[in-house]
Amino acid sequence: MKKRKILIISGILMLVFAAAYYFYFGFLYKDARNIEAEQPAYTITAETLVKDYETDRVKANSKYLNKTIVVLGNVNESDSTTLALAGGVSCSFDAALSAQTGEQIKVKGRCIGFDELFGEVKLDQCTINQ
Repeated sequence: MKKRKILIISGILMLVFAAAYYFYFGFLYKDARNIEAEQPAYTITAETLVKDYETDRVKANSKYLNKTIVVLGNVNESDSTTLALAGGVSCSFDAALSAQTGEQIKVKGRCIGFDELFGEVKLDQCTINQ
């Protein structure tokens, strides 16, 4: 009787640990997204993107948030890893970039939302598309 209880308890513990392992590594730790290789969900101008967020933030979030998009616009300012497009879109790059002020470019990145403090839409993991 005692051996049977020990076997049942051991079996239950093994199932609990297996379920915890599957949950921890199956759901919580997925491979990182490769935004550069993903197909964009939308191609939009910087002005239209910002206007969509200013008009209805909830609707814009449901449409763009955490999605890969291509944004067309003129470079307002840039430094080594960030770029601001005219109209109010801020783009963050993982690698150094070189862009001239006034240049019209296409930026592909992941939309991470609207920054109310600065009044701009933020993109990260950006790359410049030709």
